Amino acid sequence: MNPNRPVYLKLRDQIAAAIIDGVYPEGAMLPSVRALAAEQGANPLTVAKAYQQFQNDGLVEVQRGVGMYVVRGAADRLRAAEREAFLRVEWPEIRSRMARLGLDPADLAPAS
Repeated sequence: MNPNRPVYLKLRDQIAAAIIDGVYPEGAMLPSVRALAAEQGANPLTVAKAYQQFQNDGLVEVQRGVGMYVVRGAADRLRAAEREAFLRVEWPEIRSRMARLGLDPADLAPAS
């Protein structure tokens, strides 16, 4: 993970991972902005910005006065987007580093 990434994007990645992992399944309510900010030691405005991105992407829905809920299909959509980003950005870097280090993919498989 890039240490220079903005905090709201790091929070967004953590929340996305929690949705993908089923910590927040479809229909589950996300923690309030204040609760997550306190838990993460972050500014509430930073958490709100991360949540806003999920709302803009249609991955959560807001019920005014109640909370923010994970929509149906959010985990699948996030998983697909994460997979695409991994293959497009991260995997080429990993493959290049492996070549530089003289590692063969077979070297990474656990010995039987």
